Amino acid sequence: IKFQTNIYMFWVDVKRIMRSGLISFRRNGIVSIASVLITTITLSVIAGLIFLNAILNFSLAEIRDKVDVTIYFTSTASESTILELKGSLEKLPEVAGVEYVSEEQALAIFKERHQNDYITLQALEEIGDNPLGASLNVKAMETSQYESVVKFLEGDSAAVKTASASIDKINYYQNKAVIDRLSVLANGAERLGFIISFVMVAISIMITFTTIRLAIFIAREEIGIMKLVGAGNRYVRGPFMMEGIIYGIVASIITMLIFYPFTYWLGSHLSDFFGMNLYDYFTANFFQIFAVVLVSGILIGVISSWIAISRYLRK
Repeated sequence: IKFQTNIYMFWVDVKRIMRSGLISFRRNGIVSIASVLITTITLSVIAGLIFLNAILNFSLAEIRDKVDVTIYFTSTASESTILELKGSLEKLPEVAGVEYVSEEQALAIFKERHQNDYITLQALEEIGDNPLGASLNVKAMETSQYESVVKFLEGDSAAVKTASASIDKINYYQNKAVIDRLSVLANGAERLGFIISFVMVAISIMITFTTIRLAIFIAREEIGIMKLVGAGNRYVRGPFMMEGIIYGIVASIITMLIFYPFTYWLGSHLSDFFGMNLYDYFTANFFQIFAVVLVSGILIGVISSWIAISRYLRK
C-alpha cells in the first residue's frame, strides 16, 4: 500500500510540474518564442548537417566506385595465369570484387573511348594485331585497403610468383593521390560537422540558459513563497525543466515542418546537382531524423534549464 501511495504521489507531482511548466511557457510569451526560435535555428543546423553528411557519403560512395587498382598484363600473358591470380585476390578479406577484362574487351573499350579520334583508330588498324593486354580491376572494401592489396601483389605467394613475369604495371601509385584525398575528405567532413554542431549547441544552450534565467527572475517571488512553505528543490526545479523540454519539442516540430517543403523544393530542382534526391532521403529517414532532432532539442532545453535553476538554488 505504501508503495502504491508513493507511486500515486509521484504521479501527482509530475502532473503538477507539467502543468506549471505549460503555464510558465504560455505566461512568458515573447521570451518563450525567442527561446524556441533560437533552438529551432540550432536544430535546423543539426538537421542540415545530417543532410550534408548524407550528400557527402553519397558522393564519396560514387567516387569510390570509380576508384580501383588495375593490374595490366603483357599481351603474352596466359589467361590461366591471370585467372589464377584473380582467384587468389578474391580470397583476400580486403577485396570486394575482381573484374577480368580480356584482350578483346580491352580493345573494344579502347575503340569506344577513342571513337572520335580518327588518327588513333587509323594507327590501331595499321598495327594489325591487338596491342592491348588483359587486365584485372580490383575493388577494395575500403579505400584505405588498396595498399594492402598492392603489398599482396608485391609478395611471394605462389599465384603472384607465377603472374609476376606477366604483369606489365599496376596503377595503384597513380591513383594513390586520389585515394588519399578521399580518406582525408571523409575524415575532415566528419570533424567539421562535429565542430559546427558543438558550437551551435553551445550557443543555443547559452541563449536558452539566459531565457530560463529571465523566467526565473520573473517568477522569483513565486519561487520564494514555494521555498518558504517547504517546497523541495525538485518541485522548484521541475517546472523550469519542463519549460525547457517544451522549448525543445516545439522547436523540433517547427524544424521538421521547415525541412519538409525545403527538401521537396531541393529534391525537385537540384537532384542532379546533389547527386541524390533530398526529399526522398527525408521521407525515407523521417523518423530517424526526427528522433535525432527531438532528442537534441530536449537535451538542449533540459541542460540549459538545469544549469540556470541550479545556479539560482545554490544562492
